[in-house]
Amino acid sequence: MGNDTIKKTLLIAGLLSLVCSAFVSSSAVFLRPNQARNKDLDRKKNILLAAGLYEEGKSVEELFQKFEVRIVELASGQYEESLDATTFDQRKAARSTELGLDVSGKKGLAGIKRKSRYAPVFVSRDDQGTLQQLVLPVHGKGLWSTMYGFLALENDLSTIKGFAFYEHGETPGLGGEVDNPDWKAQWVGKKAFDKSGQIGIKVLKGKVVPNSPNAQFEADGLSGATITTRGIDALLQYWLGAEGFKPFLTQFRKEEGV
Repeated sequence: MGNDTIKKTLLIAGLLSLVCSAFVSSSAVFLRPNQARNKDLDRKKNILLAAGLYEEGKSVEELFQKFEVRIVELASGQYEESLDATTFDQRKAARSTELGLDVSGKKGLAGIKRKSRYAPVFVSRDDQGTLQQLVLPVHGKGLWSTMYGFLALENDLSTIKGFAFYEHGETPGLGGEVDNPDWKAQWVGKKAFDKSGQIGIKVLKGKVVPNSPNAQFEADGLSGATITTRGIDALLQYWLGAEGFKPFLTQFRKEEGV
C-alpha cells in the first residue's frame, strides 16, 4: 500500500487529532488551579481598587488582609455563618435551587432570571477595630452583558469611596467607557443615601451640573450608551434597596452606631 493513500492520510489525521485533543485536555486540567488562583487574585485586586487600597507593587493577598469577609443573607440582613466566606461563589449560588432565587419577574435586574439569596460583604477596619469602609458586590444588565462590579462606601455608610466594574461585555468607546479612569473617579465623594436614609444616588443621561444642589447625588451617564447608563442606575437602585443590601445596611448601621 502506498504512503499517500486516502486511508493512511485519514488515519494520520485522526491520530494527530486524538493526540492534540489529549494535549489540550491535559493542559486545561493542569492549568485549572492556576486559572482559579488568578481569577481570585483579580477579584481581590478589584475590591482593593474600588476601596482605594490597592498599591502597585505590593502583594494583593497581603493588602486584602485588611478586609474581613462575611456572608450575608440578603432578605434578613443577618450574617450566615454556615457558609464559608473563603469559598463562597455568588454566581454559582444563584444557579442553585437551595441557595438561589427566581427573580425573573422583578424589576431592577432586568434580564437576570436568578440571584443568590446570599452575598459576600467586605469590611475594612483600622488597627483599633474602627470601621474604615464597606465594599459591596453589585451586578446587573447593560446593553450586551451582565456587568459585575464593586461599590465601596466610607465609614459613614453613605459616602461612596469608589465604584468600578471588573467584568462586562459592553461596546468599547460607548458602554465600555465604564472602564475610563475619569468616569470611575467621579464617583469618589458622591452620596449613595440622603439624610433620611433613602437612596439618593442617580446616574444621569447627560452630565452633572456642578452647581446643582443635587450634584452630590448625581453621576455622569455614558455618552451614546443610554441602555448601559440605565442599567448602571437600575443595578445601584436594586442593590442599595430592599431586595439588595438595605436590610444588611440597616442592621450594620445600628451595630456600628452610624
